[in-house]
Amino acid sequence: GRTGVAVDHYALACLRLALFLPLTQLVRLVPAKAAHLADIIADTFPVPRDFLDAAVAEITGPDTRPGDRVPSTAEVPAEDRDGLARAILASATPARTDRLFPGDIEQFRSGGFNLAHGAAGVLYALHRSGAGRWPEHEQWLVRQATAPPAGTRCGFYDGLHGVAYALEVLGRRQDALDVLDICLRESTTGLDHSLAGGLAGIALNLAELGGRTGEPALRDAAWQVTGELVDRLADDPDGEVSGGRQTYAGLLRGRTGAALLLVRLYELTGDPGLLDHAATALRQDLRRCVVRPDGALEVNEGWRTMPYLGQGSVGIGLVLDQYLRHRHDEQFAEASAGVRRAARSPFYAQSGLFAGRAGIIVYLAAQPDDPQLRHELDGQIRRLGWHALPYRDGTAFPGEQLLRMSMDLATGTAGVLLALATAQPDGPTALPFLAPLTGAPDSPATAGATLTPTPDRR
Repeated sequence: GRTGVAVDHYALACLRLALFLPLTQLVRLVPAKAAHLADIIADTFPVPRDFLDAAVAEITGPDTRPGDRVPSTAEVPAEDRDGLARAILASATPARTDRLFPGDIEQFRSGGFNLAHGAAGVLYALHRSGAGRWPEHEQWLVRQATAPPAGTRCGFYDGLHGVAYALEVLGRRQDALDVLDICLRESTTGLDHSLAGGLAGIALNLAELGGRTGEPALRDAAWQVTGELVDRLADDPDGEVSGGRQTYAGLLRGRTGAALLLVRLYELTGDPGLLDHAATALRQDLRRCVVRPDGALEVNEGWRTMPYLGQGSVGIGLVLDQYLRHRHDEQFAEASAGVRRAARSPFYAQSGLFAGRAGIIVYLAAQPDDPQLRHELDGQIRRLGWHALPYRDGTAFPGEQLLRMSMDLATGTAGVLLALATAQPDGPTALPFLAPLTGAPDSPATAGATLTPTPDRR
């Protein structure tokens, strides 16, 4: 609504805040968020209040409605899980067939029903966080997933394997098996090694659903896919940078997802060769990490370094710690200490699970025996309020690049909700497969069949 020189006044006002707290993208979603950012700045830096108030007045303008007001820092209900659940449910559009909940624009490419960006992830997060089950929305998910459009992916986070997993967790076993049947008719040829959409995620899902259902064919299929994956680990292209045209590091797209699979299978079988392969995969990802001047270990992307859960170092750190429970390794122990340092920054540009503060919370919640990190966890939960936005009668969070509200698991409100639940005493495991598989000696449910290796196990 501004023209001419007024555009420059607005931009300068945003810069005045962004110099201290570069989150002014949020004012495009809720203009009155500027007042909240000013409160945070005043609490953190020795900045004169009138310096901030002038910027807020310019940004909000004369037309800001009283209903747009953002509460003060102490009142932002970012940790109110009920408020997050209300916002998610209020956003649902069951009449649409392309997506049920608003999320990252990736949902229009990979589909609006997968685990990362679609309905499966949102319903999984609601259920695992204690916010209940919603049969109408589950029926929407089943309708879409059992008649998927041509080209639908079969990966774990980006496709139908993740939907099958979510439906099983939601207690809809036959629907889960129907979706899994679609997956099993598809070839794994051409898939990468990753947890997000490749062999690691598929093998983990087959192994887990095989244990839950007692279907030996599923675990045989898991071993077959694992054999393909181990062959891939022998080929690690040169390079110490993650992403772009080079190999990715991290939990979702790097070799760490493969390491997670191999650790989980070791827990089922006790075969030390699986830990050897897991160590190889972890070393390949650590080669693409760098130690920053403050001692933090982060993934090296060449032009920046990343600490986050999905493609950063804390995702690697989670699996390093799980490996170290079974076998000591000096390099891994040193790297784990560097990851803990990466999880202690007061500022993260985003709030989401895979690339933001919620993922940091998940990592810190997995360190229950460290009182110092528990204190850090409490601080990270409080600072979620920096990104919190009012939505209907609840609270929501922005997605990637803070450009739009998001309710999905990977980037938005559902991921924050699940992270907050994980941080509670005796909270759930945040993400699938971060606990032993069904049937492992340390699994919460040990009634499943053990994973019997096939002759082609490698």
